[in-house]
Amino acid sequence: MNAQPVQDLPEFATWLNAAPATLSELRGQPLALLFVNAASAWCAQRLAEVANWQSRHPGRLQVLVLQVPRFDFERDETASLKLLRRQGLHSVALLDSDWDGWRRFGVTAWPTMVLMDVYGRESSRLVGLSQPGELDRALNELCGNLQPTPFEALRELRPEPRLPLCFPTGLAVTTERLYIADSGHHRVLECTHGGRVLRQFGQGTPDFMDGGAQDAAFNRPQALVVERESLYVADTGNHALRRINIITGQVDTLCGNGRPGEPRDGQVDDPRSVALNHPAGLALADNELHMAMAGDNRIWSYHLGQRRLTRRAGSGVIDQRDGSGNVAAFAQPTGLAVVQQALYVADALASSIRCVQLRGDLVQTLIGQGVWNHGSEDGPRDRASLQFPQAIALSPDAPLLWIADAGNGRLRTLRLGGGELVTQALPRRLHGPAGLAVGSGAVWIAETDAHAVLRFDPASGVLSDVPITE
Repeated sequence: MNAQPVQDLPEFATWLNAAPATLSELRGQPLALLFVNAASAWCAQRLAEVANWQSRHPGRLQVLVLQVPRFDFERDETASLKLLRRQGLHSVALLDSDWDGWRRFGVTAWPTMVLMDVYGRESSRLVGLSQPGELDRALNELCGNLQPTPFEALRELRPEPRLPLCFPTGLAVTTERLYIADSGHHRVLECTHGGRVLRQFGQGTPDFMDGGAQDAAFNRPQALVVERESLYVADTGNHALRRINIITGQVDTLCGNGRPGEPRDGQVDDPRSVALNHPAGLALADNELHMAMAGDNRIWSYHLGQRRLTRRAGSGVIDQRDGSGNVAAFAQPTGLAVVQQALYVADALASSIRCVQLRGDLVQTLIGQGVWNHGSEDGPRDRASLQFPQAIALSPDAPLLWIADAGNGRLRTLRLGGGELVTQALPRRLHGPAGLAVGSGAVWIAETDAHAVLRFDPASGVLSDVPITE
């Protein structure tokens, strides 16, 4: 398209991690305005693609991220910035709370990338997730043979603090061990219940390699499931399902080729030839690993014995729709828990809890009022509401489902079989709870935005930090 003049940045937007600037001040180098929603897995993929291009072409492209909130909690500056950084953001970001920038630039979908030339004019735009190679071609054409330049006007301020954990997510617990997906550090930790680190799996830098505990590499791992000698990992940034041998520390890949793609039913003969799309949740039952695939809005199952990948439920369309198999629809499922023949799903963008009957694959909504409806109400299932739930876990000795209600900063419970949704009385609001595990008499919480793991004793109501020491 011909270069077109555009509006300036929205004057009432909040600069999250940099000093304010105008488009006029940013002229002279190519600029990408990236309109995203921080809660979206598709936007996370676009951010990762742009960051990958920038790492290969340093100093060639200025990137300015405009975060357009979907949920109420995203209107909080700190919450939005944390959510973006969980996804690896290193660019400057604005919070477009009132969707002013969205309207000014005529944006119609997340993610949208508006490419601007050195004169501050729009040259092209990419809407949604493009085909392989399309982003590279667009950016290469935009930047041409321009010389790399430091971008003084777009310098990120106030980085995340250096702490033992960085955006921890998935948790798994045994009678003696606590396993933590230390997502921001791209590693998995084996700890005592008191938080002393015994072993680290992964080098701690984002990559995709099998091997021993110190040689292997992960990329923003999320969900964990432990059974006997194996620890299974949803390696979300690598779009892969990985396995750690707890005895030897060896890491191998069960399926996933490192890039987001369309999964296919069938036998997995070559694990690195299989495409997955943003696996975010795991549950294990009857030798099958069930995966919440946030990138394609479906539930998949991997049979460990047969090495077969099967689509369990979901049409792929972002929606909250009940029914069997492909008739049903999910909206970015992220958390799973299983008991007997029932698989429970935290459906993040629908702010709902769903149930999949593994015999027949019938999907039913337990809590949730629709894709754009969310809230914080306790009570009967037909009136209760959630906001962006990220993880769920089942009590081993009672039909009680624990819910990490991330958008509301709450720990909540639902008694299965007709019970009401109840908010647990905690001494304070939680900061982005995104991981849960139940075991050894406690509920373990990954307080992701606070870079911490907590232990909650349901009997006494005591909430305490688990100090991670290496």
